[in-house]
Amino acid sequence: MNTIKFPKGNAQVVAHRGLSGLEPENSVAAFVAAGNRSYYGIECDVHITKDGKFVVIHDETTGRVASKNINVEKSSLKKVRKILLDDICGLERKELGPDVHRSGRGDLVIPTMEEYISVCKKYGKKCVLEVKNRMKTDDLRNLVDEIKALDYLDGVIFISFSFENVVDLRKLLPDQKIQYLISKRAYDELGDDKIIDILNEHSVDLDIQYSALSKEFVDKIHQNGHIVNCWTCDDKEAAENLAEMGVDQITTNILE
Repeated sequence: MNTIKFPKGNAQVVAHRGLSGLEPENSVAAFVAAGNRSYYGIECDVHITKDGKFVVIHDETTGRVASKNINVEKSSLKKVRKILLDDICGLERKELGPDVHRSGRGDLVIPTMEEYISVCKKYGKKCVLEVKNRMKTDDLRNLVDEIKALDYLDGVIFISFSFENVVDLRKLLPDQKIQYLISKRAYDELGDDKIIDILNEHSVDLDIQYSALSKEFVDKIHQNGHIVNCWTCDDKEAAENLAEMGVDQITTNILE
């Protein structure tokens, strides 16, 4: 199996949780697989452990992606690193269902944020870094400082569903690329004008569920000087339509 190519035009393609259609999501293997291909960026999800370390996993708990289930934010880094991820890629996991597990490969441990940043830096990819839960301001500051120490802050786009995270990150980093994550449900509740008001007030861009987008809304966002990213499109025809709309970035598990 390989990626599915599509005519992306000027759109930049972001590998969702790494190349998770081919490798286990949010694993170093998935990040390297994306690094070796034409992706503009590699997306990941970051949590903070009980002892203040930053690790890459989507859920708060490990049970969906590993045979052993622990709460990441209530566990130490040492305990988190003992968990072996299942050797199941994202597309297989959808087919097999949430209760099917395979033995983890020895190399499939939950990555630290440093490992993720290092892969992106090595391959020259943008880090599209999602701060999953609401983090304390001091924790966000430590996260930023860790990225600065790795000399790759210019290579990072921060994204978050937490409006408070977005606001705090903007205060910490006045010139950083930041995208506010919004679902279609939130779009339906807020509407075009309210969303654009938020983007304008906080000088941030948009990362929205792709099914919420229309050509008219994309044009409005561009007219206000903002970038449009969208998640998570694995349908080739839909991705072609998004590119034709002028969407700037398309986040996907398998398209390239």
